[in-house]
Amino acid sequence: MSANKENKKNLYNLEFIKWFIIAILLFIAVVGNHYYSSVNVYLRILVVITIIAISGGIALLTKKGKYVFNFAKEAKNEMRKVIWPTRQETFNTTLVIILVTIVTSLILWGLDSILVRIVSFITNLRF
Repeated sequence: MSANKENKKNLYNLEFIKWFIIAILLFIAVVGNHYYSSVNVYLRILVVITIIAISGGIALLTKKGKYVFNFAKEAKNEMRKVIWPTRQETFNTTLVIILVTIVTSLILWGLDSILVRIVSFITNLRF
């Protein structure tokens, strides 16, 4: 039983070390980009992208990273199953939304105008 607990603790420590390395690498990318601002922009971009890629690779080796990667794969598979609307359906839906928005805004404008007149009428009577 204690060997199982120790194994879990070692795995937790390894995960913590991986995330700590990721944080350090990203910190180095940000600070290094600022510190070496006089260096060629394209070289700095290349270095920052490389550091981010290395950090991403390390993140994929963690438990959370594997979970996120699997989630992205499943989301991609689900996107393939979606039946997307045609161009005409999209156009018609957009027109309906625009019309409903205009009608709703006119109704709210009318109600606001009426309420402003009622409030001004009531406040003028009190003075």
